[in-house]
Amino acid sequence: MLRGLYEWVMRLSASRHAGFALAAIAFAESSFFPVPPDVLLAPMVLARPDRTWRCAAICAVSSIIGGMAGYAIGYNLAPVGRWILAIMGHAGSEAHLRAGFARWGVGVILLQGLLPIPYKLLTIATGLMHFPLWKFVAASTVTRSARFFGVAALLKRYGPALLPVIERRLVLAATVVVIAAVLVVLAVRLAP
Repeated sequence: MLRGLYEWVMRLSASRHAGFALAAIAFAESSFFPVPPDVLLAPMVLARPDRTWRCAAICAVSSIIGGMAGYAIGYNLAPVGRWILAIMGHAGSEAHLRAGFARWGVGVILLQGLLPIPYKLLTIATGLMHFPLWKFVAASTVTRSARFFGVAALLKRYGPALLPVIERRLVLAATVVVIAAVLVVLAVRLAP
């Protein structure tokens, strides 16, 4: 099953629909979808290194626009925003979020936007807190661009050498990625 999914993603990444699919995933991940756009960005960069920066730009712009949709959910549809946060395991955390935004402001957005923690949590929470939209968009532009252009640069530089290793040890590579993601989420949840 994992091999079939991997081959499908690799085929999609080389197709003429790849840019649209990347934009859709990056947009959706920023407001409601659980899969990060990196799962398509990585094979797209590996399949077409000549389009590395185009792919990173598609990802960043779509993520920022999707972030504004997430912000709108939190700002205008507070019950829906609270419901999504509850589904993601953050029910009743409004007081904690308000304290974080009051103390760190834009710093919360800059740090959170770089991490592989669901960005949608940040976008919805920022809207719920009625954080100034222009500050949110400015910080998101910096952090999401840095993240996706950074990931793309690493993939362009080191990805081709790693691709054969990943393909030979697909289950091991997927396990390492999942464990790393779980550790990052646990570290963030346990952090004071």
